[in-house]
Amino acid sequence: MAAYAQEQLEALVSGMYREGFLDDQFQQIRALDEGGSPDFLVEVIGLFCADAERILNELTGLLNQPAVDFKKVDANVHQLKGSSASIGAHSVKISCMLVRECCDRNDKEGCLQALNLAKLRFYELSKRLNILIQLEQAVYAYQGGK
Repeated sequence: MAAYAQEQLEALVSGMYREGFLDDQFQQIRALDEGGSPDFLVEVIGLFCADAERILNELTGLLNQPAVDFKKVDANVHQLKGSSASIGAHSVKISCMLVRECCDRNDKEGCLQALNLAKLRFYELSKRLNILIQLEQAVYAYQGGK
């Protein structure tokens, strides 16, 4: 059973790389936890997801104002881009770059469209990361918690 869960886990991770959701930074974070319990990875993913969701909500509020403060938008997008880069969330990082490009042009509509793309990518990534965590925990449990 552990081998099956491990195969599913590796197939999921490979697919996430192939589809551009993750980059090599994620593998480095995963390697920090090799052989141990998945607690570290669970914590890192949880912090990233909570932080990203908070920033996305903040960005939505900022961009829905009649007069957009593009400096605040840019600062928030920069923070999300940094968080995404540090965990290896490639697709979210790339979509943040699109928001920043629109922000540089003071293009509210462009920012909203790019933000919607960032949200879609984040929520798809988040869903897959939750599956990844479940598989990591299953592999750990099947191995007797070693």
